[in-house]
Amino acid sequence: MRKFDTKVQHLKYKVLREVAKQAWAGTLLENVLDIPKLIVPGKTPTMRCCVYKERAILAERVKIAMGGDKDNPNVIQVIDIACDECPASGYEVTDSCRGCLAHRCEDVCKKGAISFDHNHVAHIDKSKCVECGMCATVCPYSAIVNRKRPCQLACKVKAISITESNAAAIDNENCIQCGACVYQCPFGAISDKSFILDAIDLLKNSNGNKDYKVYAVVAPSISSQFSYAKLGQVITGLKEMGFYTVIEAALGADMVAQAESRELAEKGFLTSSCCPAFVRYIKKAFPKLEEYVSHNPSPMVALAKYLKKTDPSAKVIFIGPCTAKKGEAQLESAKPFVDVVLTFEELQALFDSKDINITELAEDVLDNASYFGRIFARSGGLSDAVVQALKEQEIDYQVNPVVCDGIEACKKALLLKSRNVLQGNFIEGMACVGGCIGGAGCLTHGAKDKAEVDKYGREAFEKTIGDAVAVLQLIDDSI
Repeated sequence: MRKFDTKVQHLKYKVLREVAKQAWAGTLLENVLDIPKLIVPGKTPTMRCCVYKERAILAERVKIAMGGDKDNPNVIQVIDIACDECPASGYEVTDSCRGCLAHRCEDVCKKGAISFDHNHVAHIDKSKCVECGMCATVCPYSAIVNRKRPCQLACKVKAISITESNAAAIDNENCIQCGACVYQCPFGAISDKSFILDAIDLLKNSNGNKDYKVYAVVAPSISSQFSYAKLGQVITGLKEMGFYTVIEAALGADMVAQAESRELAEKGFLTSSCCPAFVRYIKKAFPKLEEYVSHNPSPMVALAKYLKKTDPSAKVIFIGPCTAKKGEAQLESAKPFVDVVLTFEELQALFDSKDINITELAEDVLDNASYFGRIFARSGGLSDAVVQALKEQEIDYQVNPVVCDGIEACKKALLLKSRNVLQGNFIEGMACVGGCIGGAGCLTHGAKDKAEVDKYGREAFEKTIGDAVAVLQLIDDSI
């Protein structure tokens, strides 16, 4: 039964599971130093030089599982001691260099970074090189290669640099907290801070506590996760863990689609506000376009706000695929409504820390949202929902959406808008390729995920956005 894409994810999960298990038992503080030994016992072979270094790295992973560096506001954190095995970054000359007479690499370099030794073999002066890649392009032997690290290749906003000690460093001013580097680092040296202990505290204290109830708000991309079980079993597992009830974040998406469509028709141009990494990118890289960001909150915040207004005793834990949601929950605009954000990786660890085998559970029902709210999980879904919301509300406005699948596509659209040459009036921005189903906190990332989301959408009982929003009254009554 394969639960994760990579062994790095599985290692991260084992740490989270053990931390959670100790937290449920109330023994975490007394046993925290023993967790690395439990995960790597005895003389277990590791990818490191020795078991002791592996355990030292695991100790750092435990700290991140317990909330990470409190002085670092970023939810993405580098484990310096684990980041030392990647080759030097940038363009390098390989043994394929034949010492040719043409020296095209030298001619094309505008910075004078190319020189030759007595054998006519090329060398690159890193102090002069600006990483333009022209030398690699013109080399007839493909002898110049770009050895940029996986984390740097994954980071499309250039927020990662390499320190003198050869470790990755994240520029918090540029980082959009999308987590692409987390998923792509083959050593697991970059990780998202976990707030799993906060979730456990809420759930433990809610047991028999009449002062508050813990609501699970699950992202629609859950439909493509936990593929080894049925979605209804996941819902039962959440309730068995101590959640009062489970509500679809897709219902918040229906609310947002309805409001955002009206805002678009009123203003004439809009960029979506659902993806926190995309919104963060606009504020940092295109501040002049910030005025166009929809004033509506994300579906997570919209629904959490509604729940707390309806039930003042509510505590809301959002569960989804997104590391940037952890950063969003710390914003003043979201903090009063969202108590904790967990990823699907962390939810799997929670289930197993309580020995809840969801495959053995009966199926419960999750049916709060419409087809259109559910397809927010994949690229293009938000635009489809906005078109539908305008139609349902009989608003005569023609939407010309620009669907941005990944942050590079977002950058292109925003550049065109900044130059007033964009052919469109609504930018749907998704920082992760594929949309939310490509989020760093997913258990799996597969081509089939889009189909699973669409299938899940078609199974929705509520067929229109309006009908789904009307469900809010039913939730009111049940609370």
